[in-house]
Amino acid sequence: MMKNLLFLIPMFSFFWACSPKEQTSSESQPPESVPVKVMSYNIRYDNPQDSVKGNGWDTRKHKIVALIRHYAPDLIGTQEALAHQVEFLGENLEGYQWKGVGRDDGKRAGEFAPVLYNSHKFELLESNTFWLSETPEKPSKAWDAALPRIATWAKMKEKASGKIILMINTHFDHVGKEARKQSMRLLKQKAKEMVGDLPVVITGDFNCTPDSEPYAEMTGSDGYQDAFVASARPSYGPQGSFTGFIVCEENSLPRIDYIFFNAKVKVEKHEIINDFSQGRYPSDHLPLLATLNF
Repeated sequence: MMKNLLFLIPMFSFFWACSPKEQTSSESQPPESVPVKVMSYNIRYDNPQDSVKGNGWDTRKHKIVALIRHYAPDLIGTQEALAHQVEFLGENLEGYQWKGVGRDDGKRAGEFAPVLYNSHKFELLESNTFWLSETPEKPSKAWDAALPRIATWAKMKEKASGKIILMINTHFDHVGKEARKQSMRLLKQKAKEMVGDLPVVITGDFNCTPDSEPYAEMTGSDGYQDAFVASARPSYGPQGSFTGFIVCEENSLPRIDYIFFNAKVKVEKHEIINDFSQGRYPSDHLPLLATLNF
């Protein structure tokens, strides 16, 4: 009997080795969602007049860097930054790279709407800037806009997972009501052209409140959501984002800055950061921070 068992054991081993095995490789498993912290922050352009009331760029710039370092976002969209302001952030935020151009000439002149990314976590695949106008490929303004306005986009790969995300950062006109509405339509159109099946995040100062036409346009039929509203947890912090440098009652602030995302993204949490020191904010807008999964 023992001889028979000894004979059968190698046979069973042979058939087991040759039989189809259950797929357990990572290729057969659905990819896990990737968490990413996204910040939108209007850092206020370097206006010499701000120094009169103690809010000049030289007073604020190190506080902005310290705030960003503390919250450590993976992706950042800033607004109103002039060339030397973007360069200051790039030089003082270790591990971050950025892409963007000035809105006046497509080079260095005028405000940027740059995308900053943690280069340890993300690899830049491609990026560009378009103008919010009827001629988006060149420096221009349109409709009733007071100034040229731009949107900068970056397509990036998360290094650990290989997953790709598209981020767009923008700043809408502060005067033109029609310009804001048409800019939102153009923004969605451009995203649709670029996106394919990708997750999309859109950050910016949209200069409009949630009861406006542009907001309704963005959150209407194409599946984009507002991270403030869609967060799995209620948004933490003030209800609004524009302060004008005045430390005031939280509920009196208008909400004009947003982080939008498409159906390929889920939002875990959202906050409007109300940090200040010595009675002063680092900027006239509060930064937004959302933890997203894609």
